[in-house]
Amino acid sequence: MSDTHSESVGFVRKTFIEPAPPPAREAGAVKWLRENLFSGVVNSALTILSIIFIVWIAVSVYPWFANAAYGTSSLAECREVLEGVNAACFSVLQERGNQMLFGIAYPSEQYWRPLLAFVLLFVCAVPVLFSQYVPRQTLIGTALYPFFAYWLIWGGTLWLSIAILGLLIAAYFVPKVIAGLPDGARSGLGLVVGGATGLLLAYWLAVGGLNLWGLASGFAEGGGTGGMIGAVLFYAMAAFVAVTFIPMGIFTAYAVWQSAERGLLLSTVTTIAFLFVALNFVAGPLAGVLNGIVPIELEAVASRDLGGFMLNMILGTVCVSLSIPLGILLALGRQSSLPFIKGVCVVFIEFIRGVPLITLLFVANVVLAYFFPPESNIDLVLRVIIMITMFAAAYIAEVIRGGLAALPRGQYEAADSLGLDYGQATRLIILPQALKISIPGIVNVAVGLFKDTTLVSVISMFDLVGAIRGPILGSADWAGIYWEAFGFAALLFFVVCYGISQYSQWLERELATDHR
Repeated sequence: MSDTHSESVGFVRKTFIEPAPPPAREAGAVKWLRENLFSGVVNSALTILSIIFIVWIAVSVYPWFANAAYGTSSLAECREVLEGVNAACFSVLQERGNQMLFGIAYPSEQYWRPLLAFVLLFVCAVPVLFSQYVPRQTLIGTALYPFFAYWLIWGGTLWLSIAILGLLIAAYFVPKVIAGLPDGARSGLGLVVGGATGLLLAYWLAVGGLNLWGLASGFAEGGGTGGMIGAVLFYAMAAFVAVTFIPMGIFTAYAVWQSAERGLLLSTVTTIAFLFVALNFVAGPLAGVLNGIVPIELEAVASRDLGGFMLNMILGTVCVSLSIPLGILLALGRQSSLPFIKGVCVVFIEFIRGVPLITLLFVANVVLAYFFPPESNIDLVLRVIIMITMFAAAYIAEVIRGGLAALPRGQYEAADSLGLDYGQATRLIILPQALKISIPGIVNVAVGLFKDTTLVSVISMFDLVGAIRGPILGSADWAGIYWEAFGFAALLFFVVCYGISQYSQWLERELATDHR
């Protein structure tokens, strides 16, 4: 049959034709340009206008960079060197770069310590950020990093960090010990812990009320419209505290005592009380004894000497790390069926979201100190971290609440059908999906929070922006040099924020399982 067919046609090809490459306009860069930049008349016009604008910017700015002056000790010397040419004076970065990065008072011979802490931050963050590619055992290094970084940056004895770590580990076992107590002992413990907590809370509020009353009297003596407004405001705050301090103490004591049988509130309050006593009265003396036996210490640096971009990194990293778990708890608490827990979470979230961050920083700097005894000295950096963490946690809680609301009801029903309790269902089924949905919103809050750390300059903390606006621009040598200094600050913030954004996009692609 085949022979007959071959004889009936003029030509039969007996070899395959090699595949030809696609046309040039359908492959490579030409295809990408045609589809993305020149896909139509309007897009082509916009692309050409954009290219013209970018070239115009580059041509205009390039001489400013190319003719820049280096190695001078003041802006006046820069102008002499430039001889009237409009160019940058990057000498300010050489002269004051360390102040921008580490602050104006951090010892220059100790710069290696925050630099080492910064490098270790990336190393120890890898097990958390890329957990699917790193063994879980490396999380031990991540857990130890905060204590080691604290010792590196603030200095002092290493035994203080070790003592705090040991006491935190001991606090983990407090609820387990309480759960093993007989009913009578647990009830007695609830009475003691509840009474002590109520008295401490009442004392704390009483001190705050008296301090606020004294502050209001100072405003009243100052006179003027502002003084009268301040006096009325602080008299009202003092009256509110005075009215609530005794009922709050009695209610707390009674609630802890009555919950002794269930153990949840008793365990929480006892653990907090244990940490309060241990960290305030045990950690310091214990570290002193251990350091006397085996001294391991660095030169101590006070918190007021921290500054520059290092302060922005500390506040951003610590506050974001703490605000995410606190935000998760607030989001879960807002959806709780228990009216008291739900009410507390709702009031906290709505109150914090209704107050600007700059007001909370003012409270951390001025008002919060009036709620502590006169001899107490709460570190300003710690107070700022507390306020920024509360602020970010309220917003993250709302983002996660949106993720929880987006889950279909079937996910909750599936968890119930498997016989999981509330904790297991939340940890294994609900939260992983809600957090995956909430990634863009959480990253949005984190980026905004990192940029908001520059607001601490309004309470006289010399972060990167504060150092530029204060000691650098305020000096006679560098007064008037704005573009170089603030451009450097913008570059640092852009690198960090862009890195966070790129990581979140990568994480979304990794978690894109299409199970929503």
